[in-house]
Amino acid sequence: MTEFSRRDLLKGAALAGAALAASATSGAFSPAIAESVDAVHHPEQQPVAPKGRQSMHRVPFERHETVRVGIVGTGLRGRSVLHELLAIEGVKIVALADVVADKAQKAQKMVTDAGQAAPELYTNGDHGFEKLVARDDIDFVYTATPWEWHVPVMLAALAHGKHCGSECPIGTTLKDLWALVDASEKAHKHCLHLENCNYGYTEMMVNRMVHEGAFGEVLHAEAAYLHDLRDILFENRDEGLWRRAWHTRANANLYPTHGLGPVSWYLDVHNGDRFDYMVSMSSPERGLTLHREDKVSDHADAKWQEKYLTGDLNTSILKTVKGKTVMLQHDVSSPRPYTRHNRLQGTKGAFEDYPPRIYLEGMKGGERWNTIDDLKAKFEHPLWTKLGERARTGGHGGMDFVMAYRLVECLREGLAPDYDVYDAAAWSAPFPLSEMSVAKGSAPMKFPDFTRGDWQRKGV
Repeated sequence: MTEFSRRDLLKGAALAGAALAASATSGAFSPAIAESVDAVHHPEQQPVAPKGRQSMHRVPFERHETVRVGIVGTGLRGRSVLHELLAIEGVKIVALADVVADKAQKAQKMVTDAGQAAPELYTNGDHGFEKLVARDDIDFVYTATPWEWHVPVMLAALAHGKHCGSECPIGTTLKDLWALVDASEKAHKHCLHLENCNYGYTEMMVNRMVHEGAFGEVLHAEAAYLHDLRDILFENRDEGLWRRAWHTRANANLYPTHGLGPVSWYLDVHNGDRFDYMVSMSSPERGLTLHREDKVSDHADAKWQEKYLTGDLNTSILKTVKGKTVMLQHDVSSPRPYTRHNRLQGTKGAFEDYPPRIYLEGMKGGERWNTIDDLKAKFEHPLWTKLGERARTGGHGGMDFVMAYRLVECLREGLAPDYDVYDAAAWSAPFPLSEMSVAKGSAPMKFPDFTRGDWQRKGV
């Protein structure tokens, strides 16, 4: 497997030899405050660093000749991830957990059809995963459950000394995000945000261009999750059984990670910069209420008792310590084409996605957008060049396979993952921070420094 460090992944250059070192405990801490920090009113305050804290910043995995995986949640996303993992050399699926036995059995059949031994199933209730994570033959626990179970599964996995990862968001409250940071450091095991868009073809290409200086200094970026999910949210199966409920609980950006992950890489967040504060505002809620009126004809249906709180379009502005800005948006309730924005403005040019288009100062044709086609030969990321059509057969245009492949590569080669628990926490933090800001009339909300100062240490 080709070895890349985090820095080389950003630049897209091959690494001749992996030079990786675990980071030492360091960093500037906030003044000591009570462990029961009132993050709702003081998100800038951070809990006291536990004694013996070991930073997970750029810590390599131990080498694994075979990566043994347990998956919690075998619905649509769980089986999609399983499909990607089964296509990668050196992966063994050891155990599966789900509250619905039929789903777990479908996933088990996928494993045996791929030629592996039948994984053990855990289907005995909501807490069946606790027996899965306690096994001594699992290296990585992947959770693809409804959102409210991400944190319990990963805390249990970390308590049993397992590396773990989750679908997005990794957590929905600052208290839970801090709990994951502290648990990862205590166990000295990685807790990663997976099912993100950092590994998309365009995102990796643009990231390489950023770090090779094509755009000059990047000053501003835009990120979003604008996806018409109304039909899915009102289904009587799969995500419709739980995801719509979040719209009755919070007026916030419920899904910040898809757009924010790649943008964080563009801006070197936690590699010399970090998010400092954000402001947020929401439009009125209309989409789900109107969709219910149009699609739910039976007024005895329990959906008619729901009150939707989430404004259809949430817009937030984030500022980094070094003064860079990010516009972040969320809308899953309006009729519109899909976009994650994926935009940036630098001192030498700009990029906008959906469709991908670029303008670099001095390009032929004057001040108009150009396609990226002529730049692919020079800037296509080596992981995409290497995996090629094999990747494109995977989910979400191939980014799911590249993500899974890269995770396994890091585990097998003993490399540090390309992101860590601090990135996971920062990408999910706009969920609770946007709710706080909206509730306070778009007041600025300080962004927690989940790294406790380690963001200032650049390089590998």
